[in-house]
Amino acid sequence: MDDIRPKVPAVPVRLFDQLRRHMRDGGYAWKTEKTYLHWIRRFILFHGKQHPARLSGTHINEFLSQLANEGGCSPATQRIALNALIYLYKRFLGVELEQLDFIKAQPKRRLPVVLGHTEVLRILEHLQGTHRLLVELLYGAGLRQAEALNLRVKDLDFELSTITVRSGKGDKDRSTLLPEKLKPALKEQIGFVCRQHQRDIEDGFGEVYLPYALAKKYPKAARETAWQFLFPSSSIGPDPRSGVLRRHHLHESSLRKAVTQARRAASIHKPVSCHTFRHSFATRLLQRGYDLRTIQKLLGHSDVRTTEIYTHVLGRGAMGVLSPLDGE
Repeated sequence: MDDIRPKVPAVPVRLFDQLRRHMRDGGYAWKTEKTYLHWIRRFILFHGKQHPARLSGTHINEFLSQLANEGGCSPATQRIALNALIYLYKRFLGVELEQLDFIKAQPKRRLPVVLGHTEVLRILEHLQGTHRLLVELLYGAGLRQAEALNLRVKDLDFELSTITVRSGKGDKDRSTLLPEKLKPALKEQIGFVCRQHQRDIEDGFGEVYLPYALAKKYPKAARETAWQFLFPSSSIGPDPRSGVLRRHHLHESSLRKAVTQARRAASIHKPVSCHTFRHSFATRLLQRGYDLRTIQKLLGHSDVRTTEIYTHVLGRGAMGVLSPLDGE
């Protein structure tokens, strides 16, 4: 249950507990909280474990410049670290920083790794059961790994053929397509969840994790079938916030290992991750003639320029140029 926020003391004393409490009171997403704490911790360690209140903008410049020079980080990574430190000083400590002047990381354009349709099918041949169905959703609906694992029974609409993604990247909701081909398997999966949930209730369990606001608003929802995870874990474990024994969703490491093994078995020599299937979803739709705006909406990109990167990996080769050898 490492995607559930740990409990924080009501009156935190330690700096990082104070930061956690401040971010939660401010409504920051869990991923943002983890990311900011990671970069604040690195900043403190870089400066010999000194308290941030004793440091200044000069120390921020040194840290960010080191990330660019010696760390070789990307502009996006450096920007995330900068955002974390601006939050630390301006919002948490209430300190106005002077104009920062650090060495900027050099932009490096990286094209995503994409699988062809036949390559995806070859990998699917070496997957079974829940892992196969999850990968089919990643490729068939363009879901991120975390989005697929966090699906609840209620998020599938078989009549409208839609999947509702709740609290995706940026804590935004969106709808994407539900592949017709997967409907029988998904209905069978829901049947399995219903039977397992009933057994859990009979064994004295049956509650599922809900974000605090939802758990408070709908106190009975945690025991309802509709709120159960679509891909539940095989075991029941303690909630890190309360210690209550609950069945969470399948752990992401299980899916990653299955994908790696299937890639090797299929003799695919590209570096394939779970996110590769989302890239391949977008490229496949472009190949079939769908416009960028439609694909942008399905993927949940806030900026169409993010979606445009797939046009660079699509075509008849580099930049879509037809080789003279392939002409008439």
